Amino acid sequence: MSDRVAVVDYGAGNLRSAARALAAAGAANVDVTADPARIASADRIVLPGVGAFAQCINALRGATGIEAALSDAVRRRQVPFLGICVGMQLLATEGHEHGIHQGLGWLPGTVTRLQPDDSDLKIPHMGWNHVTAVNDSGMAQGDAYFVHSYRFDPDDAADVRATSDHGGVFPAIVARGNITGVQFHPEKSQTYGLAFLKAWLTA
Repeated sequence: MSDRVAVVDYGAGNLRSAARALAAAGAANVDVTADPARIASADRIVLPGVGAFAQCINALRGATGIEAALSDAVRRRQVPFLGICVGMQLLATEGHEHGIHQGLGWLPGTVTRLQPDDSDLKIPHMGWNHVTAVNDSGMAQGDAYFVHSYRFDPDDAADVRATSDHGGVFPAIVARGNITGVQFHPEKSQTYGLAFLKAWLTA
């Protein structure tokens, strides 16, 4: 795979682990970068995210030129895009974590706190859970590693391509067109994570 995959460095992601996983999945040219020009000209883009919604969206918008570069590549040129964990949640219209914060709005929807129906289940949801394909998406199923306290629910249920369960079903994979987001961490999900990344790299 000769396409250049840009892993966006905006100070809020598990960058090196994501880059190593992409390389292990077959990406020959992984570029961890904060350079808007390199992001805008990439063949594929990965947006990691670790922490709170507000922290991540503020870091993204505080990094000069990155949001515009992402919009140009993903919205105008239709470059394949993958958001990981909070990087997926930033696709939403708004996030309700420590107040209400405007997201990128690329997949209309809302990020809200997980509310398990079993009081014995802890938040954050941390550990291995099964990922189940929905909406005839054809997504591979398997066990993935999650670390999160919030969930992203798209307005259009058809954008949900796979789910998982932590005291209630929540979206694990969302997608529309060239845009994909995963709530789990592919870089920590071993066999399933590498298989997912390989499929995304070759789609």
